[in-house]
Amino acid sequence: MSLQRRDGRQKDQLRPVRFEIDYTPFAAGSVLTCCGETRVLCTASIESGVPKFLADSGSGWLTAEYRMLPSATQQRQQREFMRLSGRTQEIQRLIGRSLRASIDLKGLGERTIIIDADVLSADAGTRTTSIVGGYVALASAINKLVQRGELEKSPLHDRVAAVSVGLIEGEPFLDLNYSEDVAAEVDFNVVMRQDLSIIEVQGTAESGSYTRTQLNKILDLAEKGIKELLVAQKKALSACQKTEN
Repeated sequence: MSLQRRDGRQKDQLRPVRFEIDYTPFAAGSVLTCCGETRVLCTASIESGVPKFLADSGSGWLTAEYRMLPSATQQRQQREFMRLSGRTQEIQRLIGRSLRASIDLKGLGERTIIIDADVLSADAGTRTTSIVGGYVALASAINKLVQRGELEKSPLHDRVAAVSVGLIEGEPFLDLNYSEDVAAEVDFNVVMRQDLSIIEVQGTAESGSYTRTQLNKILDLAEKGIKELLVAQKKALSACQKTEN
């Protein structure tokens, strides 16, 4: 018998996704991204210049920072200051790698884009929500550069989205919430471009192992969810551009 999900979703169904673009007034691009009860504020800041290893290369750079507010979880967590946990460092590197796959850094010129992902409420999937919202914040910021004439054309060439899939009682479930994440024997995070080519797959067997057949089912389910997230991103950005015009 298939597990009944707490929120009544089918096992191949995403949590409700919502974007509030231009959520903050000062960032070049910002969006409050809600995937179920997980809420992440994603902002894009643009600075002149690049890191030393790219100086005088004509290329830009994109990096990311990720933090979780102390009250984002049921039990308060201490703030991270100078010493970041291994988990935080790993997640912000993943966000940066994923979003760099969406942009022609040469076309950006010698600018640095910083994506900040601040988790306001965590019900699992914070890294995938950060990537989904991070792209929307990035695209919003780039669109404004083009509108102001600071860039001749957008250097973005692909939308990027990410989703989690887990095996619970041997069955794959899409977009896990916290209780499902804890119960999963196998937990995957998958990042893809809009052509559904894979940027990154992070997969761990929390107990036991998984088969090649199960892996294929996990990737098929991730692809289905990412297709839907890519459409949601496009709709949100199109609606925002129409409002601005």
